[in-house]
Amino acid sequence: MKILLVGASGTIGKAIAAHLEGKHEVVSANHKGGDVQVDLGNLESIKAMLAEVGKVDAIISAAGVAAFGPLAEQSDADYALALENKLMGQVNLVRYGAEYVNDGGSISLTSGVLSRQPFPGTASITMVNGALESFVKAAAMELPQLRINAVAPVFVKETMEMMGMDSSQGVSALDTAKAYIAALEGQMSGETLDVPDYL
Repeated sequence: MKILLVGASGTIGKAIAAHLEGKHEVVSANHKGGDVQVDLGNLESIKAMLAEVGKVDAIISAAGVAAFGPLAEQSDADYALALENKLMGQVNLVRYGAEYVNDGGSISLTSGVLSRQPFPGTASITMVNGALESFVKAAAMELPQLRINAVAPVFVKETMEMMGMDSSQGVSALDTAKAYIAALEGQMSGETLDVPDYL
């Protein structure tokens, strides 16, 4: 398969690429570097990327930026970032990417466990994760020629360690990537795949 991997240089993206290496043709898309560049928060950038890459068998998004922070301290800009990048950036990968995906192909987006298991300081991230999962359910009904799913990672060990957090309850990036492979190779559509179910 020819797979467009958005966010290929990120912690999860690198792990997905490692699983796909040698089995499929991977086109890497990053904010900087990679085979193509894309700014998820910019619709014209997304359209340009899709036009440059052309037809693919799958799009996997391991990207999307949002900021942690206490509800009372998050700014309008913090909410705009979450909405424009992690939410609408990935929604637009479906809206404009569907025509580039061959029939029977798939689009996999990234939400996160916070959609159902939030904690203080995650309001804007929780909001967009929940919205993405709801969007996937509805969009799948209108695009029967392909499969659309969301993958909901838990905290990734490597990221937790970079942030100085206790990583004992985290899941490694390589294990996290297994859910994305399941979304790519499975038959499900309109679903949210929780990473712990694929370990």
